[in-house]
Amino acid sequence: MDRKIKKKIWTPKRIFTILGGAGIVALMLSVFVFSDKGKSLRVDKDKISIESVTQGAFQEFIPTEGTVQPKTTIFLDAVVGGNVEQRFLEGGVQVQAGDTILKLENSEIQLSYIREQTQTNRLRNDIENTNNSLEQALFNSRNAVIALGYDIDAAEDLYKRNQVLWKEKVISEQEYLNSKRAYDRLIASKDNIIRQMEFDSINAATTIKQNKLRLVTSEESLEIVKGRLNSLWVTAPISGLLSTVNVELGQRVGQGQTIAQIDDVNGFKINARVDQHYLPRVYEGLRGSFDFDNGTYNLVIRKKFPEIINGQFVVEMLFEGDVPENIRRGQTISIRLQLSEERQAVMIPRGSFFQTTGGNWIFVLDESEEFAVRRNIRIGNQNTRQYEVLEGLQPGEKVIVSSYDGYEDKDRLIIQK
Repeated sequence: MDRKIKKKIWTPKRIFTILGGAGIVALMLSVFVFSDKGKSLRVDKDKISIESVTQGAFQEFIPTEGTVQPKTTIFLDAVVGGNVEQRFLEGGVQVQAGDTILKLENSEIQLSYIREQTQTNRLRNDIENTNNSLEQALFNSRNAVIALGYDIDAAEDLYKRNQVLWKEKVISEQEYLNSKRAYDRLIASKDNIIRQMEFDSINAATTIKQNKLRLVTSEESLEIVKGRLNSLWVTAPISGLLSTVNVELGQRVGQGQTIAQIDDVNGFKINARVDQHYLPRVYEGLRGSFDFDNGTYNLVIRKKFPEIINGQFVVEMLFEGDVPENIRRGQTISIRLQLSEERQAVMIPRGSFFQTTGGNWIFVLDESEEFAVRRNIRIGNQNTRQYEVLEGLQPGEKVIVSSYDGYEDKDRLIIQK
């Protein structure tokens, strides 16, 4: 009789199949778990900085350093050369316009003035003598005309009487002709003297005019030399602070050499250096501000010097409104140079995260603030306090702005309190 054989449930084949399937499931679970763990990271809340996304007035500005300078600085250059003969004032004192600072000595200029003065005086005397001679000649000519007038009258009377007597055969024809010739000669002499007097008058007027021009030229030359002589006395052109005197007694000073400097202490300006990157965006009229002595003061660019030195260019700024009372020449101040007007924008505070992300992404907290996820964003302009956010964030959201060192490959941060 055949015996019924009981079928085995746990055959080796089935056991191997079950174990294989379990291994595959375990492997898949392990990959999933460890993969998620690789993109997530637990962080301590006390070691990160969390800030809110806000919306409000945003203004782009850049920080720059400026140096306080007098609004007006006068450099006294030697108009003429010479040796320092006397020094009346030292640097660091207040001066009034017209105060004498020092005196130069130049014997060549002094002799030139004496020669020019002597020549001018001689020319003035010669011109006066010439003018007197011309006037005297004209006076004599007028007297001669007057005398001839009387002679002509007498000759005309004789000529007319002889003409009648000659017609009546009382006198000879020769006597009549002699009286006529005498009369005609006097008439011709008068005409000649009148023409000569007219010529002399014109010539005298021309000569006098030329003499006056010569005298004017000579006097102008004298004034020029006199001005050079006066330039040996170096005086303050404005009132202010005589900051420096760069020469000593006996020193030879060349023409054009800077002798002294005077600062107008009634006003100040700021010379600021700006990175060459901003050259196209900086222009005259652009404004800035700085904090000083518990107050905020406004500036405006008056001049822009586009020359690049060590990667920077210089702008000259004037105060717009009040000037700090305690500000002094040479002080260095931190200026916020405005590159745009205020406008409404979404903003986040500046933070170290930017060094890692370049402003392309950021970790955003969920409402529970238990974790933060990575999100792409787009940053616009910036200032020393804030970034302008163009895309990716909404006002009211919270973000992590501290350093992202070690977070580069993470998609999720689990925040531990």
